[in-house]
Amino acid sequence: MIQLPASPDALADATWEDLAPYYAALAEAPLAADSVEAWLGTWSRLEELVAEAGTKALIAYTCVTTDAAKEKTYLRFFAEIVPQADARQVELARRLLDLPISRPDLQPLLEQFRTDVRIFREANVPLHAELEALTAEYQKITGGLSVDWDGTPKTVPQLQPHLQDADRSVRERAFRLGARAYLDQRDALADLFDRMYARRQQVARQSGFDDYQQYAFAAKHRFDYTPSDCRRFHEAVQAVVVPVAERLHQYRRERLDLGALRPWDLGVDPDGAPPLRPFADTPAFVQGAARAFGALDPQLGAWFAEMHAAGLLDLESRPGKAPGGYCTKLPAQGLPFIFMNAVGVADDVNTLVHEAGHCFHAFEAREHPFLWQRSTGSEAAELASMSMELLAAPHLVQPSGYYAPDEARRAQLEHLEDIVLSLPHIASVDAFQAWIYTSGQGHDAAARDAAWLDIRSRFERGVDWNGLEAERTARWYRQLHIFEYPFYYIEYGLAQLGALMVWRRSLVDPAAAVRGYREALRLGSTVRLPEIYRAAGARLVFDAETMAELVALVEQRIGELRRASPVSPAHGVPVVARR
Repeated sequence: MIQLPASPDALADATWEDLAPYYAALAEAPLAADSVEAWLGTWSRLEELVAEAGTKALIAYTCVTTDAAKEKTYLRFFAEIVPQADARQVELARRLLDLPISRPDLQPLLEQFRTDVRIFREANVPLHAELEALTAEYQKITGGLSVDWDGTPKTVPQLQPHLQDADRSVRERAFRLGARAYLDQRDALADLFDRMYARRQQVARQSGFDDYQQYAFAAKHRFDYTPSDCRRFHEAVQAVVVPVAERLHQYRRERLDLGALRPWDLGVDPDGAPPLRPFADTPAFVQGAARAFGALDPQLGAWFAEMHAAGLLDLESRPGKAPGGYCTKLPAQGLPFIFMNAVGVADDVNTLVHEAGHCFHAFEAREHPFLWQRSTGSEAAELASMSMELLAAPHLVQPSGYYAPDEARRAQLEHLEDIVLSLPHIASVDAFQAWIYTSGQGHDAAARDAAWLDIRSRFERGVDWNGLEAERTARWYRQLHIFEYPFYYIEYGLAQLGALMVWRRSLVDPAAAVRGYREALRLGSTVRLPEIYRAAGARLVFDAETMAELVALVEQRIGELRRASPVSPAHGVPVVARR
């Protein structure tokens, strides 16, 4: 019997030397076909404890990136412990793969383990440690960015309300300040990425791959699609989604009565309505979400209430907090945690609902016996979050949600427009990452910037960026996935199209759509990705024909919502600020 620590808190100050004996004991413990489940259960529990201790360090650091002690603890886990643990996990996986295991629900796990064993190289362990340290450096740089707004320091996320201001000069100032914050750090971020790039390509070569894209597909266990499928996705988006996005931009330009639509014109309401302010403070933010989830499904509402009661929500933006948002899990407790940077705008609601979808995934799958069965690849994880955005939308209207009826119409309209506009963004980010690691020029900072502008021009049409090349370049420096999670982005596109299929089903039978959604989440990773999508009533989409069909449904609904506006073209001319 291997005696494990009582709780993750017992590992809060652990070093790798403290943890290594547990892995060594598992490596030496008797293992046969009749004892495999008990052995696997012990290993799973060890990983739960280590993962939760590390997750608590991650949360503490990203919430306060200026705290040197929290940074040190975070780096101890992710730059020292995690790479060493990953290496020992491969050794344990080899033991498991030597046994005849026929349980169907373990076959996806065994396939992942076979891949991990195949690509693992001991020489990559220190490189992974260095990459974790570089990730912390990115978080520290971007978490420390601030701008001066009329004598008041603001984080970049806190500029978002000003991008919705009716005064065009205010919007332009906010846009330029946000871009300038990143441009001022351009050289530091470019140097940081140079170091990340070199180490990633070295990891790939040492694992037997020609480039990091090939390595990433294997490491991410992408068994059901290939880089060529991703290129098909890019081409389909360019062919059938970009024209729809152009039409949305043209409508906005005409409604705002502008000669040219500039990037600071994309957040203001085109009908002259004041910006949506769905909540005044964090308690109201939480209460609105709790009511909406409860109206959608009582169990989902109960789970969200459980998180709130346990203090598992850190929602508001503040200086020193890392940018972006995430959901992570505390696996030993079987509970998720949400981190984000709310500033009181409608997009905050979308973000919270999105991250809550990840949380519901964690709750649904937590009954599986082994840690690995409770987690999925990002394609399934993002299906959970993006479907939740669409399923929850009808419940965001008062009294269950945040909005008065016409505000709810506007919120849904903004969300659907964002879905259309996000697909070209997703395609451009994924195409850019492919270029970085396969072109042979990814080491060149100037070439990267030029490639970004070229790729962006393919996917973002209808917005005038004349004279703003530097600001347009700054956009990729603030895309944290490119720095922290390379090749994590196509999943958003695949999941968004899957979520539209879930939504299409909900328009006919809402209860069946929610049942299918929950059934898919409950599967965890006990089946392959296509089966998870099928359970939800969806499938993986790379072709232009299916993509066009789904986007046409979105565009149709956008038209209906526009016509329902009290200031739509059918009802009269809106009052807008012209400049």
